[in-house]
Amino acid sequence: MGLSGNLLTMSLPDILQWIAQGRKTGSLHLERRSIRKHIVFSDGAIFSSWSNDPRESLGQFLVSHRCITEEQLFKGLLGQESQGRLIGSILVGEGLLSEQDLQQALREKAEETIFDLFLWPEGRFEFKDGEVPENILFHIEMSVQHVILEGIRRVDEWARIRKTFPSLRTTFKVKAAKVVEDLQERQALGLLAAGKSLAEIALEMHRTDFDTAVLLFDLYARELIAVDSAPAEPGAEDPVGAIKELLALGYQRLQERRYDEALKAYEDVLGLDRLNQNAKKGLLAVSEARTRERAMKRVALEKIPFLTRDMISLTKENFDPLEGFVLSRVNGQWDVRSILKLCPIAEEDALLLFSRLIDRGVIELKEP
Repeated sequence: MGLSGNLLTMSLPDILQWIAQGRKTGSLHLERRSIRKHIVFSDGAIFSSWSNDPRESLGQFLVSHRCITEEQLFKGLLGQESQGRLIGSILVGEGLLSEQDLQQALREKAEETIFDLFLWPEGRFEFKDGEVPENILFHIEMSVQHVILEGIRRVDEWARIRKTFPSLRTTFKVKAAKVVEDLQERQALGLLAAGKSLAEIALEMHRTDFDTAVLLFDLYARELIAVDSAPAEPGAEDPVGAIKELLALGYQRLQERRYDEALKAYEDVLGLDRLNQNAKKGLLAVSEARTRERAMKRVALEKIPFLTRDMISLTKENFDPLEGFVLSRVNGQWDVRSILKLCPIAEEDALLLFSRLIDRGVIELKEP
């Protein structure tokens, strides 16, 4: 038996109780704006969870809890693409995490993903009876009752905090220049001094809005900070959706060779999510595209390439097969356009190759 609706008409505790009391096995799908989450149940107990919120990924969780650095995570994500392995496995393999630390992080991350749902004012939900993904490599065993009690506690605390910080756009003033030893508090104070809002600090520190608000509320209670402004919450605030739109815009502008606009779009993504792998790859793509364009402009098709060294000198250098192919066609008579017709690669790649050979001082171009 399935169940669907909106959290406005059926609360999350009621949904969880219905699943637990029925000892159901299946998946609860929840969606709000661009954020989607799944909770998997086995015989009425919580078995696993998933979220597309970038702040709730394993990598972000590890960075926010200072288990690894941003640089280590980015290298791990690149390794994940090339090796096809899970990020946790890569980090353990490189000695950055122990198996025990990874298991603990996975459990705590899964809990945070679920607890955050209690703070959703609305959202669509659907329970799919019997749906259990086959690719769950790590599972948790959490009682629904424990989750409900902790979730209700957070709702109460969130309501208390929002009386002082009524909006995620709330900004602050640093009141006292006291020495703070806690690293996360020091980071938060630095961001506050820079004028960052609560929502921006949450993204910058890779923490949930709730965790960030708790941290800032403690600083407020200790009279280290004061509220500066609290603009009304915009109804369309949706960081995940904004990231998707900016990534699409960046790709479109890159294809159109509008590199400055593409660069800004990718930088705006990193302003929301500093570890976004797609944005970092986008920046590299913009840089490479500009390099290719400059290379193609400097290699005039009508000019004739000449070798700057004799063949004996050239045999002592290391050239890849394509470079050797091009050099063997440089005879002081054919122009670049003619040689390109013989090359078994795309014209842009061949022009880049010519540019590299010019930079190495192997060939030079002359007017016919």
